[in-house]
Amino acid sequence: MESAAAPSDKQCSLYWYKIFPFLRWLPMVNRHTLRADAVAGLTGAILVLPQGVAFAAIAGMPPEYGLYAAMVPAIIAALFGSSWHLVSGPTTAASIVLFASLSTFAEPASSEFVSLAITLTLMVGIIQFVMGMVRLGTLVNFISHSVVVGFTAGAAILIGTSQIKNFFGLEMERGLHFHEMVMQFFSRLSEINPYVTGIAVATLVTGILVKRFIPRVPYMIAALAMGSVVAAILNNRYSAELTGISSVGALPASLPPLSAPDLSLETIRQLAPVAVAATLLALTEAVSIARSLAVRSGQRLDGNQEFLGQGLSNIVGSFFSSYVATGSFNRSGVNYDAGARTPLAAAFAGVMLMGIVILVAPYAYLLPNAAMAGILFLVAWGLIDFHHIRHILRASGSETGVLATTFFSTLFLELELAIMLGVMLSLIIYLSRTSRPQVLPRVPDPSHPKRAFTTNSSLATCPQFKIIRIDGSLFFGAVDYVEQRFQAIDPREHLLVVAKGMNFVDMAGAELLAKEASRRRQAGGKLYLYEVKDKVCNMLRRTGLITSIGDENIFNSKTRALECVINDHLDHAVCRTCRHRVFNECEKLAVREANA
Repeated sequence: MESAAAPSDKQCSLYWYKIFPFLRWLPMVNRHTLRADAVAGLTGAILVLPQGVAFAAIAGMPPEYGLYAAMVPAIIAALFGSSWHLVSGPTTAASIVLFASLSTFAEPASSEFVSLAITLTLMVGIIQFVMGMVRLGTLVNFISHSVVVGFTAGAAILIGTSQIKNFFGLEMERGLHFHEMVMQFFSRLSEINPYVTGIAVATLVTGILVKRFIPRVPYMIAALAMGSVVAAILNNRYSAELTGISSVGALPASLPPLSAPDLSLETIRQLAPVAVAATLLALTEAVSIARSLAVRSGQRLDGNQEFLGQGLSNIVGSFFSSYVATGSFNRSGVNYDAGARTPLAAAFAGVMLMGIVILVAPYAYLLPNAAMAGILFLVAWGLIDFHHIRHILRASGSETGVLATTFFSTLFLELELAIMLGVMLSLIIYLSRTSRPQVLPRVPDPSHPKRAFTTNSSLATCPQFKIIRIDGSLFFGAVDYVEQRFQAIDPREHLLVVAKGMNFVDMAGAELLAKEASRRRQAGGKLYLYEVKDKVCNMLRRTGLITSIGDENIFNSKTRALECVINDHLDHAVCRTCRHRVFNECEKLAVREANA
């Protein structure tokens, strides 16, 4: 006989799904999906070649590390994440945070810099994984979209200014701030190299034209090819010494080498603030992309599982020479548009990239830095979300403030501080809004056949009885505001609170209701509640504060509430002298007294 305590088949399945989430979508794989995923994976692997090198340049890492970050992390995130179409790897935002944060500690592209980047990747992965384990997947919902838009726009401008030297062939110092780079550029206009600038412009124009008129062709690859051809022609005609054209240099044709993060306490202490900021940014980017793709594909997304998948991808990636990886906007979109059916497409992209790198890497010396700068100008322009910026500017002054603050902080402050500042502002605005729930007066409309209730404050009100509706949670942050609204109503009057929109009440909110009930009772009035949700009612019962309000003063029926208050608790002598007869019950009361 089977034990009653034995887990059911369904419980066992759920257990294994949590450990190996790919078991959920594995039954979807068949001959047709494999073909579609292989095509999408190959497209993504080709696309990430120029992107990976470009992102490594932004991050201050050797070029090959941008490709390493698109290999192992992409495979792990696909197998252990939740999204069917999200592709993980190096991104612009993560790269620029890495460069801006770590360049103060070590020379970019140096072995020390690489070691710090790999250690940071492990720290970010651990934080992401722990957040997933304790089910904090909903936290990213509190990071305002305005923060992401503002940060991304600021990062785009920083990317553009950081590539000015490569675009125009200028010698500029490393580690300059935004305004310093702009000032140096204008002070060195006479030193612009026309050959280098010609290559960059040719790359830029080719990318724009291909993207606009031949969208089926990967515009980055086409643009880089054109830049390389122009560089070869110029060097052949005028000689490399005269043109001064520099190139990326040959990349190692190898798989990601094993790496060891630096786990010394001093390094961890140094990187802790950066790790928190990078985690917030990476998770926001990954989950927002996954959510948008899930809406298009009809998939149900598990935010906590996505946290776990992203965390594992960075933890494992840190031992395979990867720097911080997260969901990529353009590669995920290309993956979906290319017909990917399951996460195998992202895993295929990581595996195929390994083979492509072994074949193509030795020829990277043909790639001029000016062409890379042209590509990065295109990337930077594409990052500025003009559509949503216009919407934010028109829609909300507070969100505009968040957007502007994050944008200018990104340009002029440390990037991790800019992210934190934007997040703090978002939370402050959120708390400000939730701490001021709507408290609306409710009065019957005499022009309506059934005297439907409205919030029109110009209508006549009962001199003994007021009704208000509270829309919002009554928690400690909102208690002071709601208490002020209570105070504005004469305590001698009876007060009915419509609690339909009150989703949550904490201890402070329950105490406020009990306090208000006692205050009105002492003054001669009473407090009544109508349409109280079970969760709110249970809170009042658990705290014992429902005795101060009284079970008999909590109603589920509006008609019953009005009849009880008007018939049993109002001073009918006052009712006789009232001309307004605000409620239907007033008419009924007048008829009864006339008949009596």
